[in-house]
Amino acid sequence: MKKELLAATALVTTLGVTSIAQAASGSFSGSVKAGVEGEDSDSGADGTFKADGPKSNLSFSASETTDGGVKISTGFTVVNEGSTSNNASGLTLTFTDGSVLDLIKAGNAYKSQLATVPGAGGEQGISGTTGNHAPTGLGFANASSNVGFEYHSVADAFGIDGFKWGLSGSTGDDSDGTGSSSTVESAYSVGVSYVSDAGDTTVTVGGGFVSADDSNSTTSNSKGQESAVAISAVTGDLTVGAGWASGTEVATHTTVGQNSEVDGAEVITAGAKYVSGDITFTVSYADGEAKDTATFGSAGTKTDTYTSTAASVAYAVASGVTATIGYSNEERSDEGTDIKSTSGSSWYIGATVSF
Repeated sequence: MKKELLAATALVTTLGVTSIAQAASGSFSGSVKAGVEGEDSDSGADGTFKADGPKSNLSFSASETTDGGVKISTGFTVVNEGSTSNNASGLTLTFTDGSVLDLIKAGNAYKSQLATVPGAGGEQGISGTTGNHAPTGLGFANASSNVGFEYHSVADAFGIDGFKWGLSGSTGDDSDGTGSSSTVESAYSVGVSYVSDAGDTTVTVGGGFVSADDSNSTTSNSKGQESAVAISAVTGDLTVGAGWASGTEVATHTTVGQNSEVDGAEVITAGAKYVSGDITFTVSYADGEAKDTATFGSAGTKTDTYTSTAASVAYAVASGVTATIGYSNEERSDEGTDIKSTSGSSWYIGATVSF
């Protein structure tokens, strides 16, 4: 009996010490989306509709604060859009002054500092594959390696009210050789943002650039070169925004032989959002163009284009439950020729339950 008591005491003590010394604070979040999506392409075929989803998402996060006040956090996703995922984040260090340092899978600073341009919600879109490489939004050349860092400055940096800056860098290997492969060998990025009040309106301007190289000696372009800027203005329940980006890249695909050099890529985006009680109305627009070629070391001579006009209405049915109606019209051309099979209109009616 004495031995059993001692063994039980030792087990409880061990478990207690383990839970206190080794366990960080954890949380989880997720959502389920389900709806119906319809498409009507310009190819002349009859329009179609189908069930979209259910699509589930589930993520976990963990964090703890050191005795010195530095918060260390990370997380991972186990389900993404209904598919099993093993996507873990890197480490994020939040310092006592409010500055943040991301380590591993850190990303690029210019993308983090861009002002947010409203975009229509919903799961609509014309499906299909195409050789079109016209950019559809800002950040089209956002390439980096997982081995890297991104530093986010404190708010009101350098004593300037509303000013923030960011700096990032990453490095990869040099295994591309002379084939069709293109992966990041090195990348760096700088981004800045500024927030100011103009009467009843809060204006945010942000942007920067990224430069990423590969180790393929046959490519003319770098893995990604992009400059981007965006502006947004919030007045009460109304938000409007616009963005612009320009650059070059080596676009990569699952099938390596489809990788292409992309030159003269440029895109503009615009959007507006209005909130009225539990209802949010959003409209958005994107217009992009680029020249591409699948022959590394050459430049494209004909232009790909992409244009999208979209709108959505979201209604907060209850806490964590949102119903959405969305519509979009997309037009694509490849090498100067309209792609009717991936151009046309689409719609979506569905709901998202978040927790």
